[in-house]
Amino acid sequence: MIDQSHITKHNEERAHQHELRVAPFRDNIIVFEKLIQLLRDFQVAIPSWALGTGGTRFGRFSGKGEPGNLEEKMEDVALLHQLNRSSGAISLHIPWDIPEDPAATRALAERYGLRFDAMNSNTFQDQPGQEHSYKFGSLQHTSKAIRRQAINHNLDVIRQGVALGSKSLTVWLSDGSCFPGQLNFREAFQRTLAGLQEIYAALPPDWKLFVEYKAFEPNFYSMTVGDWGQSLLFAQKLGPQAYTLVDLGHHLANANIEQIVALLLMEGKLGGFHFNDSKYGDDDLTVGSINPYQLFLIFNELVEGMDERGMNHARDLGWMIDASHNVKDPLEDLLQSVEAIMIAYAQALLIDQVALKEAQQSNDVTRAQEILQDAFRTDVRPLVAEARLRGGGALDPIALFRSAAVREGKINHRKRGVVATGL
Repeated sequence: MIDQSHITKHNEERAHQHELRVAPFRDNIIVFEKLIQLLRDFQVAIPSWALGTGGTRFGRFSGKGEPGNLEEKMEDVALLHQLNRSSGAISLHIPWDIPEDPAATRALAERYGLRFDAMNSNTFQDQPGQEHSYKFGSLQHTSKAIRRQAINHNLDVIRQGVALGSKSLTVWLSDGSCFPGQLNFREAFQRTLAGLQEIYAALPPDWKLFVEYKAFEPNFYSMTVGDWGQSLLFAQKLGPQAYTLVDLGHHLANANIEQIVALLLMEGKLGGFHFNDSKYGDDDLTVGSINPYQLFLIFNELVEGMDERGMNHARDLGWMIDASHNVKDPLEDLLQSVEAIMIAYAQALLIDQVALKEAQQSNDVTRAQEILQDAFRTDVRPLVAEARLRGGGALDPIALFRSAAVREGKINHRKRGVVATGL
């Protein structure tokens, strides 16, 4: 963790320049204080597996100073939150990060000012000592014993989440087929639904179940939860506590994700997001690094749709990073991703929704485009920095991360050669 005096000194050195940049917003936006409060309230969960360097099937080039256990991962998330004041939640992936003492883990999170976001189950990998293999699927599997193993794992994840104070379970299934004729689609769907129904029945009354979808990979002919329509179908059949979860990388190229978001929100079945970016497919690149305009358009639909339904921006949907690029310092990558989300959110808050609706109603296509692009082209980084400053964070988190030699400190204090659990 960084000594607070370093953050204070860092901010004092940049205070004058920051004030010059934020003053036009303060002078010209009537709802300036409301906007800053919305930004301060908005929190993005960090997945426990993202604190280590990612990899691909070709290799993994782990960095130095990676966290060797859950406690060190929580320390890293607390550091991120200390810097940006927008990362106040951690999302655990079981069995990569199983708390040995849930009560102690929860107490540590409280000391760090963190809460536990959605719990994530894993039936897409075989674990050491596992009795049955998921090679041909989990909840869709033709074997009742394998389906039972997958169901029991999810039930155990719920129990662990209850002990930590979590309120939701994310289920992502790699189930599918690689070749025509390998799988009966209808029977696979029915078996999966039966398993999800048993998991759903075990949810506490104040929990949510998120059904995540993916168009391809690791199966390339079919995925049993392959798109938002299939996920929505499962969620509708399960009940009011079940929702669709949108991962920005889990779509075919050029999919209109913002339209998907709008319709799911309209139906009350949008549960939340896994944020990342992609050039070709599920690339898991830093949020906003490839297509920031799409991210902005998604937030436009979110702000408009949530306001229409009277929803709380910060609490009523789940927000999580799901980006893990392989050649950056993971903490710097996460700082960039959270910043990109906050920028897109701030830009969407600036949209004149009344004028946009008038343009839409009168079919003034040019005006509608200008309204959106005017907000997108506004440099809102001073607004995001002001919200961060008021929360006690750093005006320039990455600059402070580097000047304070945080990574070097972690290398000195942690075991060399440790590779963080995860992908």
